[in-house]
Amino acid sequence: MKALLQRVKSGSVISNGELCGKISKGLVILLGVAATDTEEDLEYIVNKTINLRIFDDENGVMNLSVLETGGEALVVSQFTLLASTRKGRRPSYINAARPELAVPMYESFIEKLREAGIHTETGVFQTEMTVNIENDGPVTIMLDSSDRLLSRD
Repeated sequence: MKALLQRVKSGSVISNGELCGKISKGLVILLGVAATDTEEDLEYIVNKTINLRIFDDENGVMNLSVLETGGEALVVSQFTLLASTRKGRRPSYINAARPELAVPMYESFIEKLREAGIHTETGVFQTEMTVNIENDGPVTIMLDSSDRLLSRD
């Protein structure tokens, strides 16, 4: 599982010409589910997302998490995060999960953010979307659940 976190002043997503999600200060999260993802991958990404200290404290130091700042989240499904570009010029998406796995994982990710107390808005799974992002910083962090196998933090 991969999640691209973007610290934002605001974010919104439009699908089929309609606004379906909008946040103020917080995170826009592009979430890609891999075909091999498990509950452990999901838990790793959720915990990193809600606890990553990428918001400024009173001294202007990135020392606070989205949870600590009362920030919001806008979650958008993004299978292209799983693209392989090793061969040729056309990306391969063979590593991305099929909807039967991806939808429940995406929905579970959203529910876990909400259970943690983070106001969470969403895009619409498997549709063309326009995502508007007012980056703050900019601060953009890639999380990859395969990292959980490499470290203990």
